[in-house]
Amino acid sequence: MTQEQALKILKTGANVFLTGEPGSGKTYTINQYIKYLQSHGIYPAITASTGIAATHIGGMTVHSWSGIGINKKLSKEDLESLASKAKLTKRIKNASVLIIDEISMLDAQTLNLVETVCRKIKNNSKPWGGMQVVFVGDFFQLPPVARAGEPKPLFAFCADSWDRASSTVCYLTQQYRQNDQIFLSVLSSIRHGKVNNETQQHLNSRKTTAQAKDAYTKLFSHNIDVDRINEEKLKQLSNAEFKFQMESKGPKTLVNQLKRGCLSPELLRLKVGAKIIFTKNNFEKGFVNGTLGQIIDFDEDKAPIVKTSDGKKIYVPLMDWSINDGLRTLARITQYPLRLAWAITVHKSQGMTLDGAIVDLSQAFEFGQGYVALSRVRALAGLFLLGWNTKALEVHPDILAKDASFRNSSHSSAKSLSLLEGEKLAKQANAFITSCGGKLDITKVAQRKNENIGSRGERISTYETTLNLWKEGLTLQRIAQTRGLSLGTILSHLEELFMRGEIQTEELLKLFSGELRDSLPEIHLAFTELADGKLTPVFQKFNGKYSYNQLRLARLLWQN
Repeated sequence: MTQEQALKILKTGANVFLTGEPGSGKTYTINQYIKYLQSHGIYPAITASTGIAATHIGGMTVHSWSGIGINKKLSKEDLESLASKAKLTKRIKNASVLIIDEISMLDAQTLNLVETVCRKIKNNSKPWGGMQVVFVGDFFQLPPVARAGEPKPLFAFCADSWDRASSTVCYLTQQYRQNDQIFLSVLSSIRHGKVNNETQQHLNSRKTTAQAKDAYTKLFSHNIDVDRINEEKLKQLSNAEFKFQMESKGPKTLVNQLKRGCLSPELLRLKVGAKIIFTKNNFEKGFVNGTLGQIIDFDEDKAPIVKTSDGKKIYVPLMDWSINDGLRTLARITQYPLRLAWAITVHKSQGMTLDGAIVDLSQAFEFGQGYVALSRVRALAGLFLLGWNTKALEVHPDILAKDASFRNSSHSSAKSLSLLEGEKLAKQANAFITSCGGKLDITKVAQRKNENIGSRGERISTYETTLNLWKEGLTLQRIAQTRGLSLGTILSHLEELFMRGEIQTEELLKLFSGELRDSLPEIHLAFTELADGKLTPVFQKFNGKYSYNQLRLARLLWQN
């Protein structure tokens, strides 16, 4: 199935399992669908099974989004407790589309739990509470992992909630990463569990020593090897070291989630000569997640300058990783999109495209680990193998059996799609947009987002309008009156502007009277001890001494 066909099916509102081999464009396709929904005023819940995957798509883990956290079971009382949480209830009730990326790493028990929460909070007995669910991923890649003492987890497709979704399988078959036919045959033989003598010979031809092709990044199974090599290599450089501390704004739990998932470290240490890899896409600047390079200098602001492996010189910008809920930013971290790249783990390489890599699979311990590592590389000529064990070339036997049915189902879906006329597809897509509360006329959506016109005729967002009035010195009450909006809405604007860094801490402090300012330490302590960002427990602790609006403002300063 092509990306275009998959998008057409997604737009009808059908539940979808979007899959395909590494490099087939799953992430690109789902990002196109997200943009399409947003252009119609629909903001899907964007989630993933892991923090790393969530940061790649600008979402949150499905565990956080659904409120289940690390739980594998929820009692009736637990469900009632979740349903009583205002923010969680609002988030799930407002969601008409739920996207779960890297579905291969989410176990069946957890998937069932998420669906149970959705049906409970939406008060809707239909599968997934009646919303569209989109599962994205490739089960040949890394599988779910059990915590110590837990039974072996089942794949997501074994879940009752997966069956209830009755998803249309969209199996992308075009390859955008590799065009080396010999290498594709090697990857295909591993994927289909048919590693033969020819495959072994091709891999043997890429065996090398640890010193060979040192310009390339090394992929290892374990963090300890990666950390050791990067530290040793950085120490060997005699140039001055520059340190860059990650900045963050938002509730600590969400910020920590972003930090755990971000491939750039909290403290980034660089020197001229350091080998780096970009950790985020920025097509305008000319780099993507996986672009390799070397630090060649630092500018007058001490920002790193990189020369990529293809000779391009890039002045590296600071970039944000964020968790968003519709138009609102819940948490944000800021760092240079770089990490040291003499070595990285196979796990962190998932989603990357590498021109070349030195791969050590001698300690591979999980199904799919070798396949993930090898499939990062564009061509066989860019692969340098230090070694591999038997496990490295194995894929899970359950997936081998299931994959054939996924492919057959996708083929049938493509056939059915071809029988539908364009007008009928358009009607289904329009009906789905309407049912989600979206706007068929995308110009109206643009007007809603950018509802004011500046003096030069340019569009001004609702946040900028509030910011302009704030800069003029108006009180929050006066801004609300001027704009015809509630004080709560203006406070939400203030929260977003603060998250963007357009309003500073010193400016917020002006909102606090002397008595309230003196009370900030005890309010912040209550947030830390009771709620980790939730308003109601803190409000109740002080028996209504502080209003919800006062606590919202105090929370902003606590987050900072």
